[in-house]
Amino acid sequence: MARLKPPHWPALPALRRIGEFAERDPDSAKEAAWLHARLIAADLEPLGITVNCSPVLDLGLAGQTEAIGDRAFSDDPEIVAALGHATIEGYLAGGVLPVIKHLPGHGRASADSHLSLPCVEAERPALAEADWLPFRANAEAPLGMTAHILFPELDPSACATQSAAVIQDVIRGEIGFDGALLSDDLSMEALGGSLGERAAIARRAGCDLALHCNGVFDEMTAVLDAAGPLDGEALIRVERALARRRAPEPFDVALGRRRLLDLLATVERPSQALG
Repeated sequence: MARLKPPHWPALPALRRIGEFAERDPDSAKEAAWLHARLIAADLEPLGITVNCSPVLDLGLAGQTEAIGDRAFSDDPEIVAALGHATIEGYLAGGVLPVIKHLPGHGRASADSHLSLPCVEAERPALAEADWLPFRANAEAPLGMTAHILFPELDPSACATQSAAVIQDVIRGEIGFDGALLSDDLSMEALGGSLGERAAIARRAGCDLALHCNGVFDEMTAVLDAAGPLDGEALIRVERALARRRAPEPFDVALGRRRLLDLLATVERPSQALG
């Protein structure tokens, strides 16, 4: 949705504002998160776009890369979990499949994985207690996306996208995510080797789908050739995810947009919200 911009498509407030709202009014913030997703779905679904790589369930931590920035709801795992769930439901109500990302968590990374490979040195108990909580709470999501991040505590030799240990032991195991798993964009500079090598390694590690986003045709064919056929358990998970999509429920877009903006206006007017 970040690529559909004004004047043809209306802008929406950043998700961080909904997280700030949740600190004072959790229930209304969940409504705002649902509306935010439902409005995006109302823009996407008529265009034939039935999957959106959202919500970001990474924690919004101090010092993190601007690549995450205000896409993260909050630094509070419980707030992220609750708003993430509402967002998932909003997309599904609008006929669009959500993708939770970036498994198993991008919140502690200070480097931008578009440009280089981030390394997160946190120990496993700290990651499990905080970073993984929003993903565990939303493990029923139809689709998920990996992070191009090295976690030496989990696998010192490969980033999450290319690590069987991270995918099988953490994402599938401890987090419990059983949906279809996409790699993050394979053309990002966090990864080394050719595009074909990147795709093949990600698939061997356990990514069901290899994602390539920049539209360079030669790279696309290299990824397609190396990724191999979609079969076995990967095919089952993808078919199960696609079956989650349903026809959009009735929704008044103008009324929904007005309600969302009215709710978030209280973030700037806390005295009114509390009064």
